[in-house]
Parts: sequence; C-alpha cells; structure tokens
Amino acid sequence: MITIKHLGQQPYQSVWDDMKRYTMQRDPLSKDELWLLEHPPVYTQGQAGKPEHLLNPNAIPVIQSDRGGQITYHGPGQLVAYLLLDIRRRNMGIRTLVGLLEAILINLLREYHITATTRCGAPGVYVQDKKIASIGLRVKNGCTYHGIALNVDMDLLPFHDINPCGFAKLEMTQISDYVDNPTVCEVSRRIEKYFLEHFNT
Repeated sequence: MITIKHLGQQPYQSVWDDMKRYTMQRDPLSKDELWLLEHPPVYTQGQAGKPEHLLNPNAIPVIQSDRGGQITYHGPGQLVAYLLLDIRRRNMGIRTLVGLLEAILINLLREYHITATTRCGAPGVYVQDKKIASIGLRVKNGCTYHGIALNVDMDLLPFHDINPCGFAKLEMTQISDYVDNPTVCEVSRRIEKYFLEHFNT
C-alpha cells in the first residue's frame, strides 16, 4: 500500500529534513508514501553536484542535497513528487524504479497529447530535445526518498542561470507550452492514479 499526501507549497529544507527523518525511522512495517507538493524558488545540488554548473549566482538560494544528479531548479508551478518507498520490500532495483517513473511521466503527458521520450544516460523525460521532467533519488537502507519534478506552468527563466542536471545549453519546457492553463493541482490528481496503479500493492 502507498499513502498519498498533498502538501501544498513547502520550503525545500524542511521537506528534505522530513524525508530523511521518515526514512531513518522506518521499520519493515512502515507504509510507503508519496508526497505531492511545490517549492518556493530554490536551486538544489545533487550529492556529487559540480559548482561550475551554477553559471550565474543570483538571489535564489542554493541547497546542497543528498540526492543523485546535478543542479536543478524548483519553483511554483512545478509538481514535485517525493517517493518514500521500501524498494527492498518490493524487490525492486533502482534502475527498474527510474524506468517506471519515466513511464508514468510519459503516460501522464500523453493525456495532454504531449509526446515525451527518454534519453539513454540522462534520466528524466524530454519533449523534442527539451527536458520537461527530472528524476533524482537517494537510497538509504533499501528505502528511497527524493523523486521527480515535472514542469507544469512555471517561470523557466531561473534554468537559464544553470546547466540543468549538468547539461550545458539544455533547454527546459513545460506542460503549459503545449496546453492552455494547466494547474499543479490538476496534474497532481492525474499522476496520483498512476502511482496507485503501480505501487498500491
């Protein structure tokens, strides 16, 4: 079973602290959880993130996190889905999980008549060579935290001051580039059914 929580807009640091706390306190009977939310503007560096990928430091704070991957940006209008899963209990490897998350995102975007694909060696989901969703996870004691970020209807300009996910000149896109007036709330409801289908066992 998976418990889904809609948390609204929350500061990155406090949610990260809560994810770590939940993961460290888990036992074999702890429920898996999915947290759906947005963040105020923030850059986050991956565990092995290289500082040179922050091209133009600005007023947006930078937080060094413990997820995989390089630097990315979170802000209002982006749906963040954090996965607190016991993948050891589910007999699921991390590569299988990443592939499943990419498939969920591709199927979700198909509902908006957006054709999305993956890239070998570059986790996430892309539309015509532009990135629309990022994936970054951490595994601790067989359990995951962190997750995915899907651009819905946000200000993409802060991405111009970084090499998103460590890729120079990578362009970002969002659902609102293809569909009129999408909302994070609506996309949350749509993505929820996919997680229930795949993880509610």
